[in-house]
Amino acid sequence: MHITRRLEFDAGHRIPNHASQCKHLHGHRYAIEITLSGDVVRTAGVSDEGMVMDFTDVKRIAKEKVVDAWDHAFLVYRNDTVVLDFLNTLPQHKTVVLEVVPTAENLARVAFERLDAAYQDTYGNHLQLERVRLFETPNNWADYCRSLRD
Repeated sequence: MHITRRLEFDAGHRIPNHASQCKHLHGHRYAIEITLSGDVVRTAGVSDEGMVMDFTDVKRIAKEKVVDAWDHAFLVYRNDTVVLDFLNTLPQHKTVVLEVVPTAENLARVAFERLDAAYQDTYGNHLQLERVRLFETPNNWADYCRSLRD
């Protein structure tokens, strides 16, 4: 069985070497979808009985590991020193420095890596993260899937 939880957040970024508009500072209303696979929990009397995982727990973990850190932040590549120097002049600015250029593709992979170990097989139901889908706009997204990682 597969289940998916969607969350949204706002963040800024830029693609420093982009040949078009994305080289400029700008922001998006991102959406992230977390897809888990596992067996439906059959243990009588437990909170997750009849579920793969409680959607509230899926949300809590995604917020702790990714969404709260990235929401209303500027996601910047560590080698984009021009922007980093500028952001450092802003007192208490929420800046997230990444080891990769903050494209939708890279953000989907980074989010997957941050979330993968967080979804635990609590009830012996083979729970695991299958996919992170990151929407940069309503019409543009990137998927990072377990099959790409293995």
